[in-house]
Amino acid sequence: MFCLFRLMENYTHNSFTLQLEGLNVSKESIYPLFIFFFFSYLFILVTNVGIVILVFIDKNLHQPMYLLFCNLPVSDVLGNSILVPHLLVDMLRPPSERLISYTNCVAQAFTTHMYGTTTHTILIIMAFDRYVAICNPLRYAAIMTNKMVVKLTASAWGVALVLVGVLLGLTIRLNRCRTMIHSPYCDNASLFKLSCESVFINNVYGLMFTVVLFTASIGSMVLTYTKITEVCLTSKSKSLNSKALQTCSTHLVVFLIVVFSGMSIIVLHRFPQYTDYRKLCTILFHIVPGSLNPVIYGVQSKEIRRFLLKLF
Repeated sequence: MFCLFRLMENYTHNSFTLQLEGLNVSKESIYPLFIFFFFSYLFILVTNVGIVILVFIDKNLHQPMYLLFCNLPVSDVLGNSILVPHLLVDMLRPPSERLISYTNCVAQAFTTHMYGTTTHTILIIMAFDRYVAICNPLRYAAIMTNKMVVKLTASAWGVALVLVGVLLGLTIRLNRCRTMIHSPYCDNASLFKLSCESVFINNVYGLMFTVVLFTASIGSMVLTYTKITEVCLTSKSKSLNSKALQTCSTHLVVFLIVVFSGMSIIVLHRFPQYTDYRKLCTILFHIVPGSLNPVIYGVQSKEIRRFLLKLF
């Protein structure tokens, strides 16, 4: 009898059904927001999948820069597909029916953090490509071979997989005593807040994770663009400077959008009174970069621009 009581107690504490708080919006705002999120997701899906297909079909785009860029649309589609459809369904449900299984919640948290991390690691390897193209143009073909592209791609996804795997691994080891997720979707922080155990290690690793990722990301950009600027200032070649401006400006704009979105969420975490703005910001962190990336790179590439114009 005692064993049965203990089993029931553990089952109660480690509930496999969780409740999402969702977005706190007025009834008048639900349908405009729903329409905005729905068409944003549709745009992300069509443009990003279309660009990946275009790059692999069009031989003119079989260049390291575009092959590395293809990782961004893949990441955008994965990151938004795990989040937005579930969010849209929850928006039409009453709060008491916004339920999600623990397994699906962990999967959603894993994909969400993979999206955020790979966005940074992909931009880092793209910065390396731009550095080689501008600073070592004569050796570009010898360095940026297909083998190197595969290595860079594998490293971008591999590093993210290890970092996020450890992050979520530290969380799923914890016993749960709560069932309410105070967020529109599952992430690592909302998951370990379900536990009544000590989460000191989770907080320390989470802080290290953020510091290392942002330091590596921002540091690599500063170093890369400092070198590129030096080369452009000392070079008298107008074609080189034009190429640097054209290819690097798009990359830099995408990076600044990602950093600004991430920093906004981190800053809003420090102000509990702005919880609703933070929730909206976390969703826009997925939607805005995923929507703008195809447009920004479409401005640079004639082939991508032509494809987007035909599409719409």
